[in-house]
This record gives sequence, structure tokens and C-alpha cells, in this order.
Amino acid sequence: MTGSSRPASAASDSEAEAAPYRPGYEVAAERILEYVARQGMGPGDRLPTEKDLAAEVDMSRTVVREGVKILSALGRLSVEKGRGIFVAHPRNDLWSDTFSRFLPTDPSRVGELFEFRRFTEAQTSGLAATRATPVQLRAIREAAQRSAEAAERDDYESFSRADAEFHQAIGAAAGNAFLSSLVDAIQRLQRQVTIVALADSAPGSLAGAAEQHLAILEAIGAGEQEQAADLMARHIDTTELQVQREIHNRIFAAPAGPNGP
Repeated sequence: MTGSSRPASAASDSEAEAAPYRPGYEVAAERILEYVARQGMGPGDRLPTEKDLAAEVDMSRTVVREGVKILSALGRLSVEKGRGIFVAHPRNDLWSDTFSRFLPTDPSRVGELFEFRRFTEAQTSGLAATRATPVQLRAIREAAQRSAEAAERDDYESFSRADAEFHQAIGAAAGNAFLSSLVDAIQRLQRQVTIVALADSAPGSLAGAAEQHLAILEAIGAGEQEQAADLMARHIDTTELQVQREIHNRIFAAPAGPNGP
């Protein structure tokens, strides 16, 4: 779905007026990912030249160049000097199809990601409560504390890093290399949602999320397997609600023009 093809009826006039500004590079990144999915492209497939790609997504070449840079930094595209732009190969072949076709601005796909997060990370939290070593527990505690400190400063960038470290530390403490690998992959996809769909901004209360981190930490530290799993599931449900609401506000309430907002 491109900005120019969205029906005006998708949102009320009041919603459109309230919708936040979307940077051109964000819109370009979204449209490029939609183009890749629409064409059925997979890892290793070559995209059109920058000029032709700009025509395909109906945006200026300059804005498309910035969108390509963002997607390259996220690991979705690979830019090879003298050769062109390619769909990147994921670091884990298990994720090749899901990774290449995931649209971080599509609410249904984002919903699938959170459903998978809930299933996977509730399990890892429960296992961490029974398996975490003192060193692993300290890593979880330090990440949770950093997230709380960042929330107090309203420092989203620092909070985002601490949040990823918190979830990855729990994945490692589960004592299962496959689950840990899944959590790492989920965090990469989650980062795409944050960058492309949310313009790298917080979808909800940092303080609330930090409090949930500390509660999960306490349950893991106490060896409360069921409570740790339940608290993590609630944490992810809360995050999903906030993210989906923000995506709706940003993507559907304000159609973008040919060259962005």
C-alpha cells in the first residue's frame, strides 16, 4: 500500500489533522519495502536503479536514496558499489523468507510479530527464572536498571538500547541457544518497526515499560517461573497495543504526497 493509493476515507478529517509529521525517508523506506514484497523479491534479488526505483515508488530520487540508506543500516537492503541495490541476505537462513517479506508498517504483520514475541519471550522468561546463573541474572538486572534510569531522563535512545539488552539477556538466561537466537531475530524485526513505522520514537510510556522490566526481573530473580512468563506476556501485550495505535495514527491518518509529507 503506497501513500498515493490510500483512500481518503481511511481516516476522518480530525484524525488527519492530528496525525504527526512523517519524514520523507520514513515514507520512502516503507514504499521500498512494499515494492519488494509486491514484486515477490527475496534475498539476493536486485532492485531497480535508484532512478527507476524512485519512479516505482513515486518519490524523489534524493528521498529514495535516504530510504535506501535506512534500510541498508537495518539489514534489509545491501548496496554494492558498481553493482546496485539488492535484497539483503539475513544472518540466519531460518529467517530468510520472513525477514525479506516483513513489512514493519503493516498492522497485520506487526501483530504476527508480537504474537510470536509473546509466545517466545514468555517461554524464555519462565526458563530464565529456573536457569539463570548469577552472572546472567546480573546482566538482566543491569539492563533493567539502565532502562529505568533512561526512562527517568526521558532518554528514548538510551532506553531503546537498554530494552533490547534486557530482552536479549533474558533470552540468553533461558539456557537454550535456539530460543536465544529467536529472541535476537525478534529484536532485529522489532527495531525495523521502531525505525520505519514509528520514526524512532517511543510508542508509549517509558516509565511504564521500565516498571514492567523491573517486575519481570524480580520474578526471574525469585525463581517464579509462571509469574515471570505471565509478566512478560503482559509487557508484550501492552507494547503491542501502544505500537499498533501509533502505527494507525502515523500511517493511515495522513496520506503522504508523491515526495513525502
